[in-house]
Amino acid sequence: MKPKREDSLRRFHPWIFSGAIRKVEGSPDEGDVVEVFSSEGDFLVTGHYQPAGSITVRTLSFTRQPIDKSFWKNQLQKAYTLRQSIGLAGNPQTTAYRLVHGEGDGLPGLIIDIYGHTAVIQAHTVGMYRQRELLAELLVEIYGGQLTSVYDKSETTVFAQNGITNGYLRGQMPDDAVFFENGRRFAGDWEGGQKTGFFIDQRENRRLVEQYANGRTALNMFGYTGAFSVYALSGGAKETHTVDASQKAVDMANRNVALNFPDCNRHKAIVSDCFDFLNSMQPVYDMMIVDPPAFAKNRHTLKNALQAYKRLNAKALAAIKRNGIYFTFSCSQAVSGEQFRSAIFSAAAIAGRQVRIIHQLTQPADHPVNIYHPEGEYLKGLALFVD
Repeated sequence: MKPKREDSLRRFHPWIFSGAIRKVEGSPDEGDVVEVFSSEGDFLVTGHYQPAGSITVRTLSFTRQPIDKSFWKNQLQKAYTLRQSIGLAGNPQTTAYRLVHGEGDGLPGLIIDIYGHTAVIQAHTVGMYRQRELLAELLVEIYGGQLTSVYDKSETTVFAQNGITNGYLRGQMPDDAVFFENGRRFAGDWEGGQKTGFFIDQRENRRLVEQYANGRTALNMFGYTGAFSVYALSGGAKETHTVDASQKAVDMANRNVALNFPDCNRHKAIVSDCFDFLNSMQPVYDMMIVDPPAFAKNRHTLKNALQAYKRLNAKALAAIKRNGIYFTFSCSQAVSGEQFRSAIFSAAAIAGRQVRIIHQLTQPADHPVNIYHPEGEYLKGLALFVD
């Protein structure tokens, strides 16, 4: 590394940026395990090499050790132990949770989600993609007979690999892909759904919606699987509408409502662009959940993303009834909590509404944030009381 550029590593930040590197010895390929040394020749870290992009090395270990089968098993076992400790692994009421959350579990570039008896692996780096077979083997070993299939869903996340396709590393699609979340039933779609098939990170925020839903008419914008709607109905909502631009998402929402409330006449799913729906909707809702996809994929799109959050929330806040409960979220890592809160502040002012923050929301415990890597705190949310 260049002189005086190792300070962040000594503070255990897991990324090394290209501008901090003085020279590369040998000819490592993308995804190779490399060792990093200070300008004085002292060992610093071992990590995955990624020559393209701004992050050149993602740290696997701050101690000099072989990155072998024992290393990977130890890291997965630590992740599993954490999920046991927080009451998720082995909990029959919640069988879907995140087992590995990248840097939060010391495995940058790797996501592993559990859906009942299936593990879904998503590699975001070539180095992690190369380990998929070993990871599948170790997952089956750690879970024993509880895990019957392992699915690799890295096709759209490992850009340097040409021609890779998603597929099962172990087992196959189970006959019954239904899993539980806080006792509610949901249908998994890790083969065709977004991310790994379900937005596990909103689990605790959905419980909060349930807490406030009694007697309210709820609107679930960008509803996708309809999970927020299921919780609103469970909490006693008078009526719930799920809006999404995708017919496939609307079908999924209807299925998940039916899994929990057969013959339910309190739910309606609507295929519509959410901005169009807000422009034409009647002011009948006294609860809203606004959970759009990430508007900012990187810092280059941050300005436009903040404007989009402001416009969207201004329209929704203008339409919610008095004394309404309003949930709004951003899953854009590039948007800080302060920036998101400022955008909602501006939206409320544009809408001319008096609002009070009653909850500040984030991701759940199975999406841990490495204290040395604050970038891992990506989910921001606010629950507002709108006068």
